[in-house]
Amino acid sequence: MKEKVEKALENIRTALQSDGGDVELLEVKDGVVKVRLTGACGGCPMSQVTLTQGVEKAIKKAVPEVKKVIAI
Repeated sequence: MKEKVEKALENIRTALQSDGGDVELLEVKDGVVKVRLTGACGGCPMSQVTLTQGVEKAIKKAVPEVKKVIAI
């Protein structure tokens, strides 16, 4: 499952990087994915929207077994 999540992140990573940010996969366990938003995304006031509407949506579309995505 971790490989599938990483592949899904690669698909969204270019959009994040174009705004000066990035996402790092920390852990995949029991359907919960833990990520860290870095760069400009780390301190952005819109980071929660980026997480839910961008990162989580992309991961769940590619890996339906994922229940939740959490930013650490």
